[in-house]
Amino acid sequence: MDSDANTGPIIVALILIFVTIIIFFLKRIFSRSKRHVLLTGLNEAGKTVIFSQLLYNRVVTTYTSSQENIGTYGIDGKEIILVDLPGFHGIRTQFFEKYKNQTKAIVFVIDSITFTDNVRDVANVLFNILVDPVVIKSRPHILILCNKQDRTTAKGAKVVQSVLEKEMNTLRNTQLNQPKQLESKDNNFMDKLGDSNKSFSFSHLPYKVEFANSVATCKTGDVNLDELKKWFKNVIN
Repeated sequence: MDSDANTGPIIVALILIFVTIIIFFLKRIFSRSKRHVLLTGLNEAGKTVIFSQLLYNRVVTTYTSSQENIGTYGIDGKEIILVDLPGFHGIRTQFFEKYKNQTKAIVFVIDSITFTDNVRDVANVLFNILVDPVVIKSRPHILILCNKQDRTTAKGAKVVQSVLEKEMNTLRNTQLNQPKQLESKDNNFMDKLGDSNKSFSFSHLPYKVEFANSVATCKTGDVNLDELKKWFKNVIN
């Protein structure tokens, strides 16, 4: 009897260790399967130009598309699957739904020249991404890339962040004050956008959101995607 009493806890401990090891390896496998990085944002923000610069090191003529562009991007001997989503709302949402479960990271591209005029649309699109249940659960890396920095009228990353936080705060408060018009997704995940009694800040989110500047195409040929590439290194590693 004493022997059985002694071996019982040992067997339970071994089973727990075995289950823990299995869960660990399953998480590793699942994590590695998430290799997609989405390029998204409003139409004409420069997503496809960035995509072509990264994959082919050149600018290609872009047209409004109803399909995604997919390619493999390698850095430091590792690879990710880069997906350039169409910019129009209905199509963009459709393809975001298609890829979000496989997504390791999201690059939200902003046209820094027209940002002030389009800030409400930009904030709405970004808001829907941030409160998406899959995004909240999987916590992908998120970069807000302020493109077209070669123009004198372009807004830099710090300015974009400040203006966006104010707009997101207004949008969040508007949504919270109209509960009957909210979808269940928003009701369940609105609290993930931080304490509504405090001003909205990207630093209050349960996942890290970073900002960077870029120049995907320039009349002088001075393309600058250094901040994006540096961010990619951290994402891949």
